[in-house]
Amino acid sequence: MSKKRILFVTQEMNPYTDLSEISKIVRKLPQFTQEKGMEIRVLMPRFGTINERRHRLHEVVRLSGMNIIVDDDDYPLIIKVASLPGARIQVYFLDNEEFFKRKFVFDDAKGEAFKDNEERMVFFCKGVLETVKKFGWPPDIIHCHGWMTSLIPLYVKTVYKDEPIFANSKVIYSVYNNSYEDTFGKTFFEKASINDLEPDDMKAYQNGRGKVKLQKGAVDFADALIIGSEKLDKTVAKEVKEANKPILEYVGEESYLPAYVDFYQELTEE
Repeated sequence: MSKKRILFVTQEMNPYTDLSEISKIVRKLPQFTQEKGMEIRVLMPRFGTINERRHRLHEVVRLSGMNIIVDDDDYPLIIKVASLPGARIQVYFLDNEEFFKRKFVFDDAKGEAFKDNEERMVFFCKGVLETVKKFGWPPDIIHCHGWMTSLIPLYVKTVYKDEPIFANSKVIYSVYNNSYEDTFGKTFFEKASINDLEPDDMKAYQNGRGKVKLQKGAVDFADALIIGSEKLDKTVAKEVKEANKPILEYVGEESYLPAYVDFYQELTEE
């Protein structure tokens, strides 16, 4: 029997970034999953705060060279890779000079959200799926971590639904107290409507009054959910509860690793 393939898509990961609890969880989870006999891949953004020399990033020429269209503009996608210290794991970084070559992650020096966070998010989510196609590596599970990954469940179930490489993929979205949706405007729906999508196809990502609801959309389109934060916003918690799909409730630090892997196995056996 072939090994199950788990794709981890994350906005952050120790030791490259340390923004929230996600960084710590995603540092340990791929290694543990691999040790349990599954194949893994890890993809994340190459933020300008990541020191390429210290972490020994280098470009993967065979994967680079694609252009990703965001809001009718073309942006070159560069793929870099590094070996995770203390583990036999390679982490792939999605890079673009215009979106990621800056010394801050989501906020500027004044603490204000970057005006192009919407475009950066769309670029990253579409870039991830195009990169996986180029891998030629069909994942059994795509596990998304962080608000920056919240368009991936939508794209897998719509734009990429007829791609053979994702035909049997199940998407897990980890729900955290982590979002930038309050800084997004109404133009987000047009920017995120890639390929043949229309803004109306993104109704799940709206609150009914035109406001962006990233977590709600991801919850609606994901196949399964994991509660990643001990405490969630009440509205988000209600949306998760009403989702009527497999849910792994919050598991503490001492036992979340085996619980997550068991959850993967249950989903891939269905």
